[in-house]
Amino acid sequence: MKACSLLPLFLAPCTALAQTRTQPDFQVTRITRNLVSAPQFVYSGAQQYPTNQRDRWLEIEVEFNAVPEVTDDLTVKYFVLINGVLLTGEVTHNNVAAGRENRSVMYVSPRTLARFTGSRTATTTSVQNICIQIIQNGSIKDEQSLIRAQPPWHASPSRVAGLLLNKNETPFAPLYWDRYVPIKSPP
Repeated sequence: MKACSLLPLFLAPCTALAQTRTQPDFQVTRITRNLVSAPQFVYSGAQQYPTNQRDRWLEIEVEFNAVPEVTDDLTVKYFVLINGVLLTGEVTHNNVAAGRENRSVMYVSPRTLARFTGSRTATTTSVQNICIQIIQNGSIKDEQSLIRAQPPWHASPSRVAGLLLNKNETPFAPLYWDRYVPIKSPP
């Protein structure tokens, strides 16, 4: 009988710890990959060159939660494994508001996809895995992979940087301003 009456005393500290556990400041909630065609724009004043609508860009979109009311600088690092080659890139966002549906996006151009898929037609399955890291002040706040893999699968020394492009470096720059968190302008 005495052992049963002491049980609540031992469980109380565990319950208190569980209740004081806080939600992380940033958390990746979704990673999606899509193949999209380049946008077509109509303008006057110069010769127009239509885009090849068969060419596809790889679009990698990340949704994440943010708890702080406003975050000045937040870096999202992308690791994309395509046919055994690890492409890396990052984008720094500013003015990140608290909320559940913050989004970041990066792209891989059709020529880069052709280079790493052997000029085959790229498919979403050409992308073997994607890892996203959210970094604030040099500290990793969250890390998620599209497909569960033995960590750290993205620590491969054979990385290729500079081929992942942020939205402002692509023909998608003028689109969807209200969908994505603003990108920090270079100094």
